[in-house]
Amino acid sequence: MVAAPEHRTLFVGLSGPDRPGITAALMAALGRADATLADVEQVAVRRQLVLSAVISVAADRVDELRKELLLLGYDRDLNVTFDEVDDEPTDRALGVVVTVISQQVDPAALHAIAAAIAARGGNIDRILRLARYPVTAYELVVLGAPIEELRADLVVVARDHGVDIALQPEGLGRRAQRLIVMDVDSTLIQDEVIELLADEAGCADEVRRLTSAAMAGHSDFEDTLRARVALLEGLDTPALERARARVRLAPGARTFVRTLRRLGFKVAIVSGGFTFFTDHLKDELGLDHAFANRLEVVDGRLTGRVEGRVVDRRRKAELLAEVAEAEGIDLEQTVAVGDGANDLDMLAAAGLGVAFNAKPVLRDAADTTVNVPFLDAVLFILGVPRSEVEAADRAEGLDERWGDPDEALTT
Repeated sequence: MVAAPEHRTLFVGLSGPDRPGITAALMAALGRADATLADVEQVAVRRQLVLSAVISVAADRVDELRKELLLLGYDRDLNVTFDEVDDEPTDRALGVVVTVISQQVDPAALHAIAAAIAARGGNIDRILRLARYPVTAYELVVLGAPIEELRADLVVVARDHGVDIALQPEGLGRRAQRLIVMDVDSTLIQDEVIELLADEAGCADEVRRLTSAAMAGHSDFEDTLRARVALLEGLDTPALERARARVRLAPGARTFVRTLRRLGFKVAIVSGGFTFFTDHLKDELGLDHAFANRLEVVDGRLTGRVEGRVVDRRRKAELLAEVAEAEGIDLEQTVAVGDGANDLDMLAAAGLGVAFNAKPVLRDAADTTVNVPFLDAVLFILGVPRSEVEAADRAEGLDERWGDPDEALTT
């Protein structure tokens, strides 16, 4: 009986200028050596290729294969490495997805992130660049680090280096998100609509003071809302229309919503503002649901009162749950985005809560924060690369700039 030939398990690495045909040439050489392919990964960065393979090959074919691949490297200007490795596959447990976003992510910030990961016993399995402008975004997959302890450490890194860092468990749950519920004022739009109305009514300073206190969590939202609306008594319908004409979408809002719809998300807005504005936003952006407070109007003028139940902190969370139930979506598959204290319960109830340019009271409590001015940067936390968004836009004949700062409503 003839003994089976001895086999060796090898790691083969090729790196250098990326050109068509390199992967094909490697696989052809492996085939000629009757090698068995156990694993392969490839990445190209700025037209520089890194191609790695783990193979099993008969011991008496190793030298022949080595010579062929060295010749391939010489012909293609590639570095070629060979290392013998353990023949047991590595069991890979699910890890933690770390998303880093900033106007510029410098080496010092990445050093601090990597050092914090290592200090918790974690290992960076891979790094993917999601965007390089108008913000820089990277996604790191980390193995072996406890998520809550790592989150606490990276909060400090984010503060010290001025970057946003989001952590989520790796796995299907992250990819199963199907509903996004957003706040409106200072989130979907750049403005506080009640302040636009206050400008029309001549009470801007007092309303801004009350708004600031409510959003920071220093006063009861319903009480301050009723006090602010009372100051608008007598304002006529044309004044509401003038205020609506001044509303500016957040940079990237159209791109954000358009991309979510392509991905099959349901999109809802819940606002402590007013239906006169949110109904228009729903139609303008093609949203699925919109909820807000209703201003009482008699004979074409505001009475200074709000009709029905106020959409406050508690009601926002209830509406998130109601929309999810109506759409048949589990709460773990929801994302909530907001900026103020009245968004606290909504973000806590969602599977993922995102504080967008938020007040400290919300920023400290949210799952993750985004402090760049582009709403579509939230897509990076969902793992969506900028290149894929732009490719989809081009396919539809759209040339809108990412995070367009000039986005405005059609009046």
